Amino acid sequence: MTTAIDQLPEARLNEYLAAHIGGFGTLLNAEKFEGGQSNPTFLLTTDTAKYVLRSKPPGELLPSAHAVDREYRVMKALADTPVPVPTMRHLCEDDDIIGRMFYVMDCVDGTVYWDASLASKSPEVRGHMYDQMNQVLTQLHQVDVSAVGLDTFGKPGNYFERQLNRWGKQYKAAETETIPEMEQLMTWLAANMPADDGRVSLIHGDYRLDNMMFSNDDSKPTVLAVLDWELSTLGHPFSDIAYQCMQLRMPTDPALGNLSGLAGLDRKALGIPSEEEYVAQYCERMGLDEIPNWSFYLAFSFFRFAAILQGIMKRYQDGTASSTEALSYGRMTRPMAEKAVEFLREQGEL
Repeated sequence: MTTAIDQLPEARLNEYLAAHIGGFGTLLNAEKFEGGQSNPTFLLTTDTAKYVLRSKPPGELLPSAHAVDREYRVMKALADTPVPVPTMRHLCEDDDIIGRMFYVMDCVDGTVYWDASLASKSPEVRGHMYDQMNQVLTQLHQVDVSAVGLDTFGKPGNYFERQLNRWGKQYKAAETETIPEMEQLMTWLAANMPADDGRVSLIHGDYRLDNMMFSNDDSKPTVLAVLDWELSTLGHPFSDIAYQCMQLRMPTDPALGNLSGLAGLDRKALGIPSEEEYVAQYCERMGLDEIPNWSFYLAFSFFRFAAILQGIMKRYQDGTASSTEALSYGRMTRPMAEKAVEFLREQGEL
């Protein structure tokens, strides 16, 4: 069954975009991308070019969620930095055009890889691609936010304290069942909050392999664009690298789709750096000796991701989920909380 989330009013959209994007041409087709659980994304094909449209989902949404205007703002600001992003074309805040806010950007000709193990690549290429991700992450964290006009992109104060409060509220607003491990995790995080060390940078918020577009180069694929900036803000840089390492701790279960990680795989044989090597590489590029409080940052990443998954479950039940896989992802909320508690016990923290 086709729903409002799967289609666009093409005639109205064509008229609007032709008036706001130079050389837009005539819209021939609007096709929704599969995958992704947050903001519906469409490939727009015209008689002159290809574009990507990204919108809020239809229906009633949680406060501050699905901030496509923030995505547009941050990618536009990064246009002249080393951080690779698509070219932004237009932000539409008028809900009357397609029924919700959206923006349009150029379509980047590259490949998105959903499998964290990069099974189709050689060990040498895998190592290169993970090195690329590490390099781009440090480039992001070294952006001069004042120079690019993003010095008001986040709130002052302890980032993790703010985030724990925000995602705790989001989780409770989307709660569909009681998960004891989630309650235990939130309590532990609040009691073990590190002192604010003053580090602030632009962070992505969902930094992982499948949010990057790589060049179609068989020997040395480069990152052409970092995508999905919905959760970006000014915050603590360690949250990004901990989040990526958390995702790579996920099991290698094909049923998990883009949530599949590297747990149990021989990273050395694959040519993929270990977590310790990846963090050390990041620290070297950032001029750091180490990342203290690593258990907290990883546990926080599990909590935050579980809260995001709970939001997906809520959208599934409300009928506003962006993908048919929403139920599978939503069901991962409890296992993620359980895995976080298990990790903390292994570290002797619980």
